[in-house]
Amino acid sequence: MGLEKLNIVAFKDEKFTQKVGGGVFSVQLNPEKYSLQFGAELKEDTTLNTAGVTPKYVAQKPEDLALEFYLDATGAVTGTKSGTRVTDVNAEVDRLRTVVGYNGSIHSPNYLRVLWGKLSFDCVLLNLSIEYVLFTPRGVPLRAKVTIRLKQYVSPEKMELEAGKNSPDLTHRRTVGAGDTLPLMCFHIYQDSKYYLEVARFNGLNDFRNLEPGQQIFFPPLGD
Repeated sequence: MGLEKLNIVAFKDEKFTQKVGGGVFSVQLNPEKYSLQFGAELKEDTTLNTAGVTPKYVAQKPEDLALEFYLDATGAVTGTKSGTRVTDVNAEVDRLRTVVGYNGSIHSPNYLRVLWGKLSFDCVLLNLSIEYVLFTPRGVPLRAKVTIRLKQYVSPEKMELEAGKNSPDLTHRRTVGAGDTLPLMCFHIYQDSKYYLEVARFNGLNDFRNLEPGQQIFFPPLGD
């Protein structure tokens, strides 16, 4: 059984169903390590009918994935899964940037899936850094250290399903749709529309009667 290489696969759509042609980057040398960063979004003063300031859970933040690997064109390293060698570090960097970077056909960066062993991470590029560390006498790069940071991508529909927030004792975040009113949205959250003025104050809404589609509204938990 051959050595499994870390692969970065590019997709055109946020559902990760349409692969980009030629959009697979297989690393030459697997990373020695990678790191995942987790976090939660908190908001202060998030209760109605109570006094005091208490941090309350709002949502789980997208995860960050950071990894480092090397590109080597000295000829000393057997390369990708096919057994080829990297002969041009700059060309390999350009190929990586094409996979992880901006895609003019969709007017945004590619959606990415990182695959290695049990790791399967859907994401978009956050930051790409190239450090050139070895050169020929003429200044041509022979080795480069790649540091890449990626932000987890979860579609709004999947995020809503995974959150599973259906209780009035939790903070909710909702996107205003066409025809939505604040009293109606309050009724869906609290089973009572009477809290719409408190929710308007909580969100700093000067005109709650004219909500804009796409606007984000927070619905804090009810106090005792």
